[in-house]
Amino acid sequence: MSTAPKLAIQGPGLKKEGIVILQSFFIGLSTFIELWLRTGVGVITGVTILLAFYGALRFGRPGTTYVGVVTPPLVFALSALILLLLLDGFHPSRVGIDFIAALASEAPFLIIGATYGWFVYVNAKAKARPSKARRA
Repeated sequence: MSTAPKLAIQGPGLKKEGIVILQSFFIGLSTFIELWLRTGVGVITGVTILLAFYGALRFGRPGTTYVGVVTPPLVFALSALILLLLLDGFHPSRVGIDFIAALASEAPFLIIGATYGWFVYVNAKAKARPSKARRA
């Protein structure tokens, strides 16, 4: 019985810029594919958002957690708005409704990912702070 080798990262990991670029690329691509094929975002983009959160936390350098947590919601909102403008045209009422619907359909994925990411961020900050027993 053989076991698969564990993925080992060579080097220190992704910098903040690399995290932003990779998250932007993957979230933007999945949003485009779903808007193009289904005319609405759904579970494919949601899973991509969750993978973007996890990937940033897993493959980022120490100190990049904040960027990895803040970027996916901003990237999704911006890519959804731009792609809706490109695919629907400039019809404010239609783009507005589609944009709100896109945000609402991805809200559970964004909330789950952000909750996990902020937990990791706050936990790392708490571990870096010296304990009260050592200060006294």
